[in-house]
Amino acid sequence: MLRKLLPIFLAALIPALAYTQTAPDTKEVMQLSLSQAIDYALSHKSEVVDAQIDQKIAKQKVREITGSGLPQLNGSFELQDFIVRPTTVFPDFLSPAVYGVLIKENLVPSSHFPEGGASIPVQFGTKYNGTIGVSASQMIFDGSFLIGLKAAKVYTQLAQKMTDRTRIDVVENITKAYYGIIINYQHKKLLEANLARLQKIYDDTKAYNEAGFAEKIDVDRLKVQLTNLTVENEKVERMLEISRDLLKFQMGMLVTSEIRLTDTLSYTALAEEANAKIDSNNRIEYSILKTQEQLYALDIKRNQAGYLPSINAYGTLSSQALRNDFTIFNPGEQWYASFILGAKLNVPIFDGFQKSARIQQAKLNLLKVNNDENNLKNAIDFQVSSSQITYDNAFRTMDQQKQNMNLAQDVARVSQVKYKEGVGSNLEVVTAETELREAQSNYFDALYNLIIARTDLLKAEGKLAK
Repeated sequence: MLRKLLPIFLAALIPALAYTQTAPDTKEVMQLSLSQAIDYALSHKSEVVDAQIDQKIAKQKVREITGSGLPQLNGSFELQDFIVRPTTVFPDFLSPAVYGVLIKENLVPSSHFPEGGASIPVQFGTKYNGTIGVSASQMIFDGSFLIGLKAAKVYTQLAQKMTDRTRIDVVENITKAYYGIIINYQHKKLLEANLARLQKIYDDTKAYNEAGFAEKIDVDRLKVQLTNLTVENEKVERMLEISRDLLKFQMGMLVTSEIRLTDTLSYTALAEEANAKIDSNNRIEYSILKTQEQLYALDIKRNQAGYLPSINAYGTLSSQALRNDFTIFNPGEQWYASFILGAKLNVPIFDGFQKSARIQQAKLNLLKVNNDENNLKNAIDFQVSSSQITYDNAFRTMDQQKQNMNLAQDVARVSQVKYKEGVGSNLEVVTAETELREAQSNYFDALYNLIIARTDLLKAEGKLAK
């Protein structure tokens, strides 16, 4: 079990240690049940917090889209200084009239009439112009907006379900890490009991050897066993510390914090039969796909609504100051007001088949989601079936290993009694202790595998939620 768990614990722990190496230490001990550990993680784990932020962003996106359908009001002020006023060229309409009168009165001969069309450059307007105004617009009808508003609300549901999926993953990780600590702790307690018992046998055998009633090889055999058991106990102690830090990391807690777990393993809960009824709707992954299906269906409708006309109303109220001197802000000067009301009907005629292409893309995406749903249903059926088999096998293995461990304990106890009474050998005691330690290790491996199998089964059935 140690060899299986150590690489996983270390891989998960290294980032946490790097992140919290400068964090302040705290001596307060936090009492934690599994439920409390999950609650803490759901409030502090960065993945959950980020998912909740994404959910808030989705709500604000709905507000943004809704706001585009509400009245739009804007104020403006513009000041212009025509340093060089624009020039407009007019045809020369004065010369023909003047020359026409002179020729008619015989004051000049007709040969003096200018030939060709002359032009007159003219500069209109004032040097300084100031304009202040307020404009308003209101969407009357836009099919794309109405469908987009529905899609935005479905998007918030998707964000909620993504948060739920993150929460389920956190619950899974916390459950496995929490019970991993409990199993290591129970393992350590058994090892300490074994160590104390073996230490007593070693001390007695050493005393017998000094008194001439036991051979030195008997003492050496027990010394080897005692050393191996001491090393094993130290490994479990380190593993227990690592598993605590892993739980704190999974919870989003500083690894320097002190925690004490209050729950124990419930063998009754582990032995509960899983519900064989499979409902795909219980799985958050399936619910997410169904929501994505709604979004693509609405996307098709939104693009189809783009072929409909749209109507907008607008109005502008403004006032303008025209000055040759810079007296724009002088009170009492004349301002010229204007007020415009209007409505605009926009009729799509041809967009180069852009909307048609977007509709086809949405339909193809919807087809992919439908395929994913079918695949997911099959995957869920397989996952539940295989998880159930794995759980059943793990439970039987744990039960067998528990019986084997109890039997090894009896063998070790009997061998010690026989050795003390002089009817058994020291080798028999050493062999029994070795087999006991192996049986205990196998039992805790099987127990941990059962915890993993049970958690995976609950998740496959869609029951692992908080």
